[in-house]
Amino acid sequence: MPLTVVQVLPALEGGGVEQGTIEVARELVRCGHRAIVIAARGSMVSKLEEAGAEYLPWDIGLKSPLALRHVLPLRRLLRSRQVDILHARSRLPAWIAYAAWRSLRPSLRPRFVTTVHGLYSVNRYSAIMTRGKPIIAISATVRDCLLKDYPGIDPARVQVIYRGVDPAVYSFAYEPPADWRVIWEREMQMLSGRMVLTLPARISRRKGHQDFIELIAGLKARGVPAHGLIAGGAQRAYLLDELRAQVAGRKLEGHITFLGQRSDLREIMAVSNLVFCLSKAPEAFGRTTLEALSLGVPVIAYDHGGVREVLARMFPEGAVPAGDLGALLEKTVDFVRSPRQVPPSTPFTLRTMLDQTLALYENPAG
Repeated sequence: MPLTVVQVLPALEGGGVEQGTIEVARELVRCGHRAIVIAARGSMVSKLEEAGAEYLPWDIGLKSPLALRHVLPLRRLLRSRQVDILHARSRLPAWIAYAAWRSLRPSLRPRFVTTVHGLYSVNRYSAIMTRGKPIIAISATVRDCLLKDYPGIDPARVQVIYRGVDPAVYSFAYEPPADWRVIWEREMQMLSGRMVLTLPARISRRKGHQDFIELIAGLKARGVPAHGLIAGGAQRAYLLDELRAQVAGRKLEGHITFLGQRSDLREIMAVSNLVFCLSKAPEAFGRTTLEALSLGVPVIAYDHGGVREVLARMFPEGAVPAGDLGALLEKTVDFVRSPRQVPPSTPFTLRTMLDQTLALYENPAG
């Protein structure tokens, strides 16, 4: 029996939540189900429409009382389309979705599913994500935090479904196109003869850019020929200015390059010698860590959160105690002098994620 599944999220801008939403929508359509996605417009709308899903451009994640105007239209949609699954992927859309869901008679309500994509602050606003039956956690780290922070949750309601990569897109055999390499080598001549170390992370005080800059300074002092690449956009210009000032203060202008937001991160990681994840606080998962390792590129990362789970199963020797700059430097020097090989296996696959998600949708018991 075909299902009708509605997924709600703030917007279709680039990101892991949006990518996962589109991947699930595409799989639903492929399997003969109806996929509806409600979100504000963004750069990934065309990908969703190419997947064959129905798209409703509602600003359901708008942080304003105006967002409440979507409750009644969503209620009408749930009834008119006889929706089977209402899947909330973010907190504010979850509140709107839950209000519409609660307004229906119990016999008319679809199953309400939530996915917890982050390690949210513990408060009433975040607690809406615990209303799902079931609750999907994107890692064991997220599951454990949920059960600790909300002790009333029945553990049986929480199912871990890891994010996954498509081995056809991220594989050891991947080579960037020749035309991309020509442009890259022309624009990045400063990398010639140096180890390329990449930190793929948006500019934020919590993503570890300061530690990465100190790492490059330490390598320079050791005489290690390395160049650091920081790939990530800055929503707040002053944060980027702070990092540039740190680079200047350490006299590293010729040793670190800020690449900004990139659409070719896969290619950049593929030509890197090492990739880093140095987030100060635990991450819910470690998608860029997973992507780099799936390309066969060694990763050095702080050993906490969801990143720890990825490293433990794919490349445990890349783990460094969180915040330990000395250990980070020594590990990097060791890897530069004795390059490591990543084992050719990817346990976190897109296929597994999709199969588990659809099995959850199709199981009336949740």
